[in-house]
Amino acid sequence: MTLRIRTIARLTGIREATLRAWERRYGFPRPHRSESNNYRVYSRDEVEDIRRVARLIQQEGLSVSEAIAQVRTTPLQALPRPERLNERFWSAVMLLDGEEVTRVLDEAQAAMDMVAYCDSFLMPLLREMGVRLDIAREHMASAFIRHRLRRVMDAVETVADGPRALLACPARDHHEGGLLALGLHLKRRGWRVTLLGADTPPEALHGACSQVRPDIVALSFVRRREPDEFLEVLGDAMRACAPFPIVVGGPGAREHLKALFTLGAQYAESSEELIAIWNQVRNAQNRP
Repeated sequence: MTLRIRTIARLTGIREATLRAWERRYGFPRPHRSESNNYRVYSRDEVEDIRRVARLIQQEGLSVSEAIAQVRTTPLQALPRPERLNERFWSAVMLLDGEEVTRVLDEAQAAMDMVAYCDSFLMPLLREMGVRLDIAREHMASAFIRHRLRRVMDAVETVADGPRALLACPARDHHEGGLLALGLHLKRRGWRVTLLGADTPPEALHGACSQVRPDIVALSFVRRREPDEFLEVLGDAMRACAPFPIVVGGPGAREHLKALFTLGAQYAESSEELIAIWNQVRNAQNRP
């Protein structure tokens, strides 16, 4: 696949004039010239190298010459495998190349154990999408990651008599990646998981609680909300789930901890914290 400089500028965020200046001054990048009209054309590898230079400048604070020298010294193939797969993923997403995204995710899954694949590869990709990608590419990439997280979670065998967790995102919250990762970790610890997923209204929470009678309900708030809206949404969810205990997590809840505790909910950052809260609740209920 070859791309014109205008496309490269749009995909990498580096202006055409800047790319031409880098080429004149540093001999980087080194595009080919099309035979028909002598236009600059770039390969997939050159796109990845330009992205790496841009990231080193923006995130690591390197100068242009330092960043180009580092990319030249350590080509993509020489990077540690997780980092190499990470770079290939972003490049494939920028090109909207779903087949390459699938290949990258397959290679990463084959190279890592289940926990590393989830926590060290898939979840960091998911967290970076909002700042790296436009809306179309974010939708595409997040769909791939959510699908993989769901597959990994479903592959964990369910323990027949484990405690039951009901997992959901509240109404108008569509980011379920963290919820899927939580489900994976709970299943690995012997929990049974009922996943309702994104944008779950109170009536759906109530119906599910009535049917499965969970030991705990976990709600993932990712979307930022004003205090009044947060109180309303969490209050509706708690009434829908009563009398079952609710644990709330996610960046959209972290800024409302005082309100959250006032309503009687608990807050957890991880599956370990959620299980600790459940044990506290269970011990309190068993006291005479």
